[in-house]
Amino acid sequence: MAKNKFHDGPGPSQRQLRVGETIRRALSDVLARGDVHDTDLNRLSITVGEVRTSPDLKIATAYVLPLGGKGQDEVIALLARNKGELRRLVAKKLTLKFAPDLRFQLDETFDRMDETREMLSRAEVQRDTADKTMGNAGEE
Repeated sequence: MAKNKFHDGPGPSQRQLRVGETIRRALSDVLARGDVHDTDLNRLSITVGEVRTSPDLKIATAYVLPLGGKGQDEVIALLARNKGELRRLVAKKLTLKFAPDLRFQLDETFDRMDETREMLSRAEVQRDTADKTMGNAGEE
């Protein structure tokens, strides 16, 4: 595979980020409007937190979470079952030469944020951060 001469960093390129966001918006719109011909999928509210694309833009991984966080396995199964139709509906909204293959994973960002908030609220962590803040204030 040829190396991208415009991007050789460790993270995604600007194009990958832009296409991922475009796919995220299109997929969110399709799911919100209930355009899929699956009543089981249409009855659910699904948040599409992020879409990451492969460097060649042929694979798009959507990180999703059902509203309320309940029935996560069911949501992934329903999306996988309807991925062909979702790909077709999303492709209509995109201006790409090829529609990427859609893959779905649970978005665990919210769980990590809760864990981080919980950790930062612990007394020993607050004490440590307060000590460092006081120590820096005295150095000025």
